[in-house]
Order: sequence, then C-alpha cells, then structure tokens
Amino acid sequence: MKIPSIILLLALSLPAVAQKTKVKTKSSRVPAAAPAPAEAVTPAPVAPPTRQAPVEADWNDHYAAQITAERLRTHLAVLASDEYEGRLTGEKGQHLAANYVAAQFKAAGLTGPVASNPTNAYLQPFQLEHLAWGTDPTLTVGKTKYKWLIDFYGRGDAGFDKETLVQPVFVGYGIEQTGYSDYAGKSVAGKDLLILEGEPANPDGTPVLGTGGEPSKWGRDYRAKAALAAAKGARSVFFVNFEPNANFAKSAARLAPAITKSSIVMAGEKPDRAPSFFVSPAVGYALLGSNAAAVQAYLAKLNAAKKPLPAPFKLTKLKVKAAKVRTPFGTENALGFVEGSDKKAEVLVISAHHDHLGIIDGQVYNGADDDGSGTSSILNLAEAFGRAKAEGHGPRRSLLFLSVTGEEEGLYGSEYYAGHPVFELKNTVADLNVDMVGRTDDAHQGKPDYVYVIGSDKLASQLKVAVESANKQYTHLDLDYRFDDPADPNRFYYRSDHYNFAVKKIPVAFFFNGVHEDYHQASDEIEKIQFDKMEARARLVFHTAWDVANREERLVVDSSKD
Repeated sequence: MKIPSIILLLALSLPAVAQKTKVKTKSSRVPAAAPAPAEAVTPAPVAPPTRQAPVEADWNDHYAAQITAERLRTHLAVLASDEYEGRLTGEKGQHLAANYVAAQFKAAGLTGPVASNPTNAYLQPFQLEHLAWGTDPTLTVGKTKYKWLIDFYGRGDAGFDKETLVQPVFVGYGIEQTGYSDYAGKSVAGKDLLILEGEPANPDGTPVLGTGGEPSKWGRDYRAKAALAAAKGARSVFFVNFEPNANFAKSAARLAPAITKSSIVMAGEKPDRAPSFFVSPAVGYALLGSNAAAVQAYLAKLNAAKKPLPAPFKLTKLKVKAAKVRTPFGTENALGFVEGSDKKAEVLVISAHHDHLGIIDGQVYNGADDDGSGTSSILNLAEAFGRAKAEGHGPRRSLLFLSVTGEEEGLYGSEYYAGHPVFELKNTVADLNVDMVGRTDDAHQGKPDYVYVIGSDKLASQLKVAVESANKQYTHLDLDYRFDDPADPNRFYYRSDHYNFAVKKIPVAFFFNGVHEDYHQASDEIEKIQFDKMEARARLVFHTAWDVANREERLVVDSSKD
C-alpha cells in the first residue's frame, strides 16, 4: 500500500505520501516504450491441484475451493523471496515479479490481452522517470551565499533549472479560509512567495484555526499551502519557520536522506505544484531585511490579533538555482484475461500490486503482506476462474486480472492502466482490489476472522450488497467498514490502486487486513503470514467476483459518496 508523503518525511513508512494522497490521472500521456525487463529465469509455473466436482454442483463454491492456503503459499514463497530483492519499481526484482505473474496467468489458461506488446501480450510496459535534485544548488542574498542542506533545501517535483532572480512577496502564513485570508486583496500570479510555516497560535500554544487543540490542515503540512499558492498562480514558494523551538539545521539533517533520494513521476509529467523551498531563520531575516527581535514582535501581534496584519518588512531579492534532473526507466503491469460468455464485452477487473520497497540500508524489504499477499491471491483466483472456463463453467462477463507496478511510488501502474486501458473503461463494471490480506491488525487480535472492505458502496450500492451476500453464504467473515468514514485520518480509500478506477466512476471494493507492526518494514516476511485467514479473504473476493461476473444486469452507479 502506498505511503502518504507526510509520513515519509517522518519515517520510512510509515511514509508519506501520498501520494499520495490525491491521485492524478492524465490519460493524454503516451510514454515511450519501456526497455526490456532484466534478464532472469522465470520460475516454472506449477499447476494447482484438481478438485473433483460434486454430483450436484454449486460451481461458485466448487471453484472457490481451488483457492487454498497451500497454493497461496506456493506463489508467495516466490514473490517474497530475497531473490526478488524487494520488488522495487523499475528494478530487477519488480521485473522478475511481473514476469512471474505473467507466466502464472499463461499457465492458468488465461490469455494475454496486450495486443500492443508483440514481445509478451501479458505485459503492459510503460515509462516512468526518476526525479532528483541536481548537483550544487545555490541560493544568494546580497553578497551572502547559502549552502544546500545547511541553510536551505527543496521539496517536491519542481525547481529552478538555471539561476533565477527572485523578488519574494510576503503573504504571512499563506492561509485562505472563511474568516482568515492572507491573500485578500493580493494578486500573486507569477510571483515568488515567502510564507511562514505553521499557523497562528493562542497564548497557550493551541492553534487558532484548529479544533480540539489539534492543528488545522495549514499547520500539519506545507503541501496545503503550496497547493493553494500554485492554484493562485505563484511561480515558487519559500517557507520559513521563526518559532523559537524550531531547529532548521536538525530538521534539514533529519530530512536529508529523503531530500537527496530520487522520487518517481510519470514520463513527461509536469509538476502540479510550484517549486517549494525551505530556508533557515538566518535566510528569512535576510529576505525580510529585518532581525529576530522585530520578527518576533510582529508574530506576537499577528497571533494576538488572530487575523492577518500588514507586514512592516521590505523584502530583499535573492538568486536561486536548484535543478530537478529526470532519468527515464521502464516498468510494466502484468495482465491476464478470461473471456466471458454471453456478456463478454463487459469486464470485471481484479487487481493487486506486485511492487514493494526494494533494498534499504542493505536489508531486503520483501513485502510478504504488502502486497505479496494480494498478488498471490489474484494469481490463485486466476487459476480458479481459468479452470472454471476450461471446464465449461466460465463467467458470463469477462475478467481482467491486473497486477500493477508502482503502487508504492504513487499508484502509477493503475494510473497508467486507467489512462491507457486495454478494454474500454465504459465497459469496465468494477474493480476488486486486494492489497494486504495476510495478517491481523491490532484492532482484531483475538477476535473472529475479519477483513476491511473499503469503498464498496461509494459508487454502487449493489457492490456492497454483493460482498455481504457472498460473505453470508460462504465465508462468514467480520466485514469491517470503519475506513469508509470520510473523516478517517488514514485515508485508505485514496491509497491503493482501486482509487484510479474510482476517479473514473468505476465501482470499487478494496479488501484489506489493516496495517501492523511490520508494515513497510524489513520484517514483513512470509513466516508471519496467516495463510488460513488469507485463504478465507481470497475466497470472499472470488465469491464476490463470481456474483458480479454472472449476474443478469451489470452494477449500477447510483451513489457518489465521499
């Protein structure tokens, strides 16, 4: 599952993200062809065991029995092995995983639907780009030159590729909401803004604009302010923190690994925010043409007023150069197709992501639960539906098994498919997404078997009914809907691959076991997977898919919940 960006700044995922967290879909992009995957021998497919049909068959239940803990373990033992090196997007292990999934789809009797790939119709290649800061960024105020990662640093996907003269405009805290606007009466289009970090505070230190003593969105994360500035047409933003307890040098040192690490974007993708830089108090004083005493006096008045006040500062120009360098690389989704019978033009997608975090500080992050469990599940589902098709009991609607890349980096594989679908999205009836289904979270320790189901009635009320009906008849799990709450701070609905279908108004259901102590840690290993629970959850997805694929009428989009 994708890491939200704000958490990534604080710890290795618990990362941050998102992206991620709003996901962008840009169907107009047409990336160049990806390079061939890394050379490796794909493990030989192993056929699932045959189950004898009952005399009076409930074919739904019969083929669901093909989904077993043993078979799930077989797949996961490959995908979560050290040989796959943590399956980092675009690297050897991720290519190995995509090829393994493709080979298993073929062995299960599924067809490769990617006609545009003459080399392997089970793979959908596309291009991403590594994005990193160039060498020797510079910032100069007057005759004083300041140092990168000592006096200033940048965040985000944009910078200044050549030395640029900047005349900053001070806009206070850079906040705009009902009853409080730092932008009132100001036009900032094309300008470079100097913005205070944080938000106004009461004498006891609690935020003026927050609720219950908690910070508002303006105080939690710079991104809200940067996005607002970009929406108003600002060219760049420089953030500064003058709070007495702020320690810029310590913050810069703590964030240095994340700042220097490359990020990933779609090939040709343009940044959706203005360049964002953070400067030390010393740089801030120089830009304001002021000193600590005068600035603190102004901040005291600002907090006491609980509203924006005119600033007494005359800002100084600066010169800045901090380029973002793009390096393209290739990656791929893996697809397997089961053609339906009388309703074959309509397609149900069953998805998971096969990428993970790679190798960090010499440790392999195997991602057995995230999302080796989901990938193994859809492979076993593909085998079950493939056998049903081969034995004359295939689904009425077609099924597309979609194993995507780049989820951890920003839901890129599902974004690419949604922008470049193999089957028209208007004929895609739903996406059932499986991301982390092999463990138990703290909230359910010692309780009956469960699964979180997220988003199942946000677009189509019938999908939630289908999940519940399948569960009542077959799997008898505790279905937990707590993460459907729009106010839930985890925002899981926006953090996995189903979301790129949801933004296209395609009904989705996300099956999830919740996070645990090994989430995004090197300790997320196969030895900790609870295969009996994984089997039950995978069977619930199968039974739901059987219903959606075989019902008379396709799911109706009849809702628009947050």
